[in-house]
Amino acid sequence: MSGQKPPSNPTTDAYQYLQIVNNSDGTITRHRKIPNTPATPDSDDPTPVLSKDIPLNQSNKTSVRIFLPRQALDNPSSSKIPLIVYFHGGGFILYSASSTVFHDFCANIAIDVTAIIVSVDYRLAPEHRLPAANDDAVETLHLIKTNQDEWLTKYADFSNTFIMGTSAGGNVAYHAGLRVASEVENLQPLIIIKGLILHQPFFGGTQRTKSELRLVSDPVLPLFVNDLVWELSLPIGVNRDHEYCNPTVDGGSQRLEKIRLLGWRVLVIDCKGDPLIDRQIELVKMMEEKGVVVVSQFDEGGHHGVDLQDLSRAKALNMVLKNFMLPS
Repeated sequence: MSGQKPPSNPTTDAYQYLQIVNNSDGTITRHRKIPNTPATPDSDDPTPVLSKDIPLNQSNKTSVRIFLPRQALDNPSSSKIPLIVYFHGGGFILYSASSTVFHDFCANIAIDVTAIIVSVDYRLAPEHRLPAANDDAVETLHLIKTNQDEWLTKYADFSNTFIMGTSAGGNVAYHAGLRVASEVENLQPLIIIKGLILHQPFFGGTQRTKSELRLVSDPVLPLFVNDLVWELSLPIGVNRDHEYCNPTVDGGSQRLEKIRLLGWRVLVIDCKGDPLIDRQIELVKMMEEKGVVVVSQFDEGGHHGVDLQDLSRAKALNMVLKNFMLPS
């Protein structure tokens, strides 16, 4: 999974690999020590990116972390900057918006792209199975519309909004996009979504792809881990051909027609060393057949989550994002 480093002692036990324990009440105990980074909201802090946490839904214990590049703060007379609503990876079951790997990733995007990032700390499975994360995603967009936080109202260009996610977060971004496209009038005229950015999105299906079989024992995302994550995340009783997992089932969502009519563009980014690469190729083909404007970039080599660990690749990714987000 994104942000995941292979265990030093290889195993074929997915629970051991992920360092989780399955409990009888449907929850899991997470033993993996994941570093977290606190927010830095103080404008006197010398950091190049400020960040703050604000509640999303107190009942669900969800929140968002906002990233504001200092260059926007130091140049208040300049024009407002794009807004990216971001969803972290972790197979729907691990990590958070404050996890250091995703905090740093978002901070670097904010600097390189010159954008405000709203990173969503959505509910995790199996305690909250899909579509809980998708619900939190849609709720985030409505929060942005109504929230009067100064960082958003003063610096964000709501008419230039993008929905982005990495790995499982890419899946959430895709499904959030489908839902929001069907009710876009509830966000407009304030929030104008320009497109989706799917960064190594985590999709699956019951039929194995060639890349999944070729990379069945991939050290970062082996197939047995892939399968367990879906087992823990999907609604109980469904298989991997459910729409939350397989976006191409039955020819794809009818809601893609709405995305086409709205003129949204979709950027799909992956690398050929990712076991999921064939899923991304299938997704791009399906969307193109439905008339959606798709930009795809599939780099050589790499692995799932490589852009979170390789700073040079992350920089290159951010340049792709910046060019994609330029006014068309």
